[in-house]
Amino acid sequence: MRAVNVQEESDKKGKGGSLTASSLALRLLGLMIFDAGALWMILTMWGDGYWQFAVVIAFITVMINYIWLRPETYPLRWMSPGLAFMVLISVYPIIYTVYISFTNYGTGHLLPKVQAIEVLEQRRYLPESGLAYNFTLYQNAFGEFALVLTPEGDSEAEPIVVLPEQDVEETEFGPLADDGLPVNFVVVGQEDNRFERVPRAALLRALSDLQQTTFGGEETAVQIRGIDRAAALQQRYTYNEETDTITDNQTGVVYIGNDERGEFISAEGQVLIPGYTVPIGFRNYQRFLGNPAFRGPLVLIFVWTVMFALFSTVLSFALGLMIALVFGRNMPGQKVIKSLLIIPFAIPGVLTILVWRGLWNPVNGIVGIWLSELMGTPINVFADAFWVKVALIIINVWLAYPYYVLINSGALQAIPQDMYEAADIDGANAWHQFRALTLPLLLVGVGPLLIGSFLVNFNSFNLIYLFNNGGPPIVGTPTPAGHSDILISYVYRLAFASAGQDFGYASAITVIIFFILATITLFQYRFMRTWERVGESV
Repeated sequence: MRAVNVQEESDKKGKGGSLTASSLALRLLGLMIFDAGALWMILTMWGDGYWQFAVVIAFITVMINYIWLRPETYPLRWMSPGLAFMVLISVYPIIYTVYISFTNYGTGHLLPKVQAIEVLEQRRYLPESGLAYNFTLYQNAFGEFALVLTPEGDSEAEPIVVLPEQDVEETEFGPLADDGLPVNFVVVGQEDNRFERVPRAALLRALSDLQQTTFGGEETAVQIRGIDRAAALQQRYTYNEETDTITDNQTGVVYIGNDERGEFISAEGQVLIPGYTVPIGFRNYQRFLGNPAFRGPLVLIFVWTVMFALFSTVLSFALGLMIALVFGRNMPGQKVIKSLLIIPFAIPGVLTILVWRGLWNPVNGIVGIWLSELMGTPINVFADAFWVKVALIIINVWLAYPYYVLINSGALQAIPQDMYEAADIDGANAWHQFRALTLPLLLVGVGPLLIGSFLVNFNSFNLIYLFNNGGPPIVGTPTPAGHSDILISYVYRLAFASAGQDFGYASAITVIIFFILATITLFQYRFMRTWERVGESV
C-alpha cells in the first residue's frame, strides 16, 4: 500500500506540514494498536476453529487500514466505525446464516473440530486403582481455594492439603472442628497463607467452577466429583492428530474421525458426543425440497403463511381506509373517536396478544363463549385448525388497522379536491369516484407500505408464538409442526424449541424464505408500476 501524500493532505486542510506529519504519526500509531488487537483476535478465533469470524475481522481490519491510509478515502474516515459495525452486525450474520445452511450445525454438532476434541479430552474417569477422598474446602484472603483431603473409609488417616496444580509440603493446623478437621490452617513459607474453612452455602455457589480445577501435583492430582467427594481421576479420551483418532483410555475403544458426518465413530458404530460442525453441501436443501414427508406439512405451512399475510394486509388496509373515509367528513367528536381508534396501535403488541388470548378462551373468554353460542356447539379455538387461523387474522387486523387509518388519512388529504368537483359535474356517483379516483391515487402512495406490511406479516412471529405457539399440532409429521405455524415459527421450532435443535436445516429454510419474499416483492413491484401508470392517467 503506497504511503499517504503528506503535502496533499496539508493542502486540503490548509495547515503546515509539521502538524500534518504529527497527525500522520498519531494515525499510524492508532492503526498499529488497532491492527495488533485485530491480529490477536484473528489468531485466537482461527485457532479455536471459528475461521468465519476470523475472516470477517480480517476484512474489517483491511478496510479500516485502507480508508485511513488512502487520501482519496478521506470522507469515509469518520464513517469507518459505522461501516465496521454494519459489516459485523448486519452483513456477517446474513453470510453466516447462508454458510450454516450448508453444514450439519445442530445438536451434537455445535462446536468446531478443535473445540470438540478439547471437550472430549477434558473428560475424566476413576480407574479401578484410583483413590477417592472426602474433601473440605478452604479459602484465603485473595479468594484462592485449597482442599483438605481424607481417604474414604479411613477416618484415622492423616489429612492431605492440596492447592490448584500443586501440593503443600508443610502446614500448621488451627483449632479442630467437631468433625476433627481444622477450622483454619497456615501454609508454611507462603505470604498471606491463612486459609479459612468455607461454609457449605459458599461451596455450592463455587462448585461448578471448582469441578473444572485440578488440585494437587502430578502424583496426588484430584478433581471434585460432588459436594464432598474428590478422586484421583485420569484423562479418559486421548486424541492422535496423525491418525485422526480418539482412544478411550477406560475401555480401549478407538474412534475414527469422519469428516463427512462430523463425528468420531468406532468400528462397532459407536459415536462420541459431541461431534463437530462440517460442510454437508446441499443436504439440508434436499431434505427440505426432496423429502415427501417434509413437503406435506411445509406445503400447508407455506399456503397458510401466504394467506395469513395477504388477508391481514388487505383487511387491515380496507378497515383503515373505511375509517379514514368516514372521518374525512365533518363528523362530530371525531378527535376523541380518532384517539380511541389509535389505542390498539399505542398499546404494546405483546400485551394486546395476551389479552386477546384470554378473550378467545373457550371456558371464560367473552369471544370464545360467544363463538360457541353462535355456532351452537362448543368450539375450542386453540384446538381447532380452522378457527385458530380466523382468530389470528382478526387479532392481526386489530393490531394493524390504526396504522392504516393514519397513513390513509394523510394520503387522502393529498388528493386534489378539484378532481372530485369535476367528477361531480360529470355525474359520477360516490362509488365511481372511489373506484376511479380515490383508490388508484391512494395506491400510488400507499403501495410500497402495503408491500412492506405484507413482508412484516409474512414473518409475524410474536403473534403466532404468543397466541397458540403454532398449534394445534399437525399429526404424523417427522418434525414438530402446527396448523397455525407460519414459516418463521416453524423455523423457530426446528432451531430452538425441539428436543434436537437443527440449526443447519433451519438456516436452509430461512434462506429459502428470503428468496420467496424477494420473488413476491418483485412481483408486487410490477403491480406498483401498474398503479403508478393508472395514477398518472387519472
